[in-house]
Amino acid sequence: MAAAIALVAVTRASAQQHPNLSGEWSTPPEPVPTGRGAGAARGTMGSGWGLRFSASQEPGRFTVQYVFFSTYDLQPPIRQVFALDGSETRNDVMIGHAAVDRRSRAAWRGDTLVLTTVSSAPDPAGGAPRPTQMRQALVLTAPDSLVVETTRTGPAGRPVVSRTVYTRG
Repeated sequence: MAAAIALVAVTRASAQQHPNLSGEWSTPPEPVPTGRGAGAARGTMGSGWGLRFSASQEPGRFTVQYVFFSTYDLQPPIRQVFALDGSETRNDVMIGHAAVDRRSRAAWRGDTLVLTTVSSAPDPAGGAPRPTQMRQALVLTAPDSLVVETTRTGPAGRPVVSRTVYTRG
């Protein structure tokens, strides 16, 4: 009995040791090339949450909210909720003329929160929609510095990785 109580205490203590990722996060925009022969700016899709997002972390869930549309589109910010117990959450997003069904799972791996989301994407060859996966690994590198490493399914099924650094405040 004492061993079971000790195990519960250790489990609770380790669950409380995860960093709190709540806050308003932002990153400066990438500089746009200028001058003769600069060409078009080449960026990445980044974290998928844009230059600014807000996060709230409560017992059992992690919520992210970000602006996807311009203010002229009169659309609300996109809000995604992730269950921190590993169960699947569904976050349907209306982009364009159809809803995109996003199914996600969240898991702590040490001090890194990993969000894995599967959604359907149109087949460029015109076939039926196919599932795509995006994995976002969130880690605090300093009290006010958050790195989001995002891995997406790229062309020919190869992973494409981007790394975005955000500052809290």
